Amino acid sequence: MSTHPPVRIVVCDDHAVVRAGLLALLGSTPGIVVVGEAGTGEEAVALAAKLVPDVVLMDLQLGAGLDGVEATRRITSAPGSPRGSHVLVLTTYDTDADITRAIEAGATGYLLKAERPEELFAAIHAAAQGRTALSPPVASRVMARMRSPRPALTERELDILGQLAQGLGNRDIARALFISEATVKTHLGRIYSKLGVETRAGAVVVAKEQRLAP
Repeated sequence: MSTHPPVRIVVCDDHAVVRAGLLALLGSTPGIVVVGEAGTGEEAVALAAKLVPDVVLMDLQLGAGLDGVEATRRITSAPGSPRGSHVLVLTTYDTDADITRAIEAGATGYLLKAERPEELFAAIHAAAQGRTALSPPVASRVMARMRSPRPALTERELDILGQLAQGLGNRDIARALFISEATVKTHLGRIYSKLGVETRAGAVVVAKEQRLAP
């Protein structure tokens, strides 16, 4: 019998049915104790501050309000606690943009919902110890980027590229991101340069091929 204390975990997912399934699964797993659940990013941040769990299991898309990336950033950067919580992302999204944003926000691991329960349990225990846990497809994408490095797009450039991939024009992108059209044009020039393209269509093609945007 293990002498290690159980891993204390908070589950955050905006879908009640998914959350209930995770609670049932994890609640019956030896070595893991669910101490809280959240349906929004704001709730997850508040619970992490109050309970200081070992791991926060975090979805990325959480509807209105804070998304999973911003919630992760706030949880991992929260001051004042002697032992912060680790965040393990559990999502269906595996684009380069999502992976990059989550890791830069401080996520310890990135797991896809298609993984087997055993992989989830192992990732939770790894994250609780501060060790990186990545789904094989995610790990492959990270390694591919390391082997073939390209100029990294900033978070703002990724935001603009995502809007571009949805077919938005400069004016609509500016409105959506609360910036000027001139700023959008400046960012687009940098995006084209980094991706090695000359047109909006070229940028969208590369973004989809390299999964830089949904």
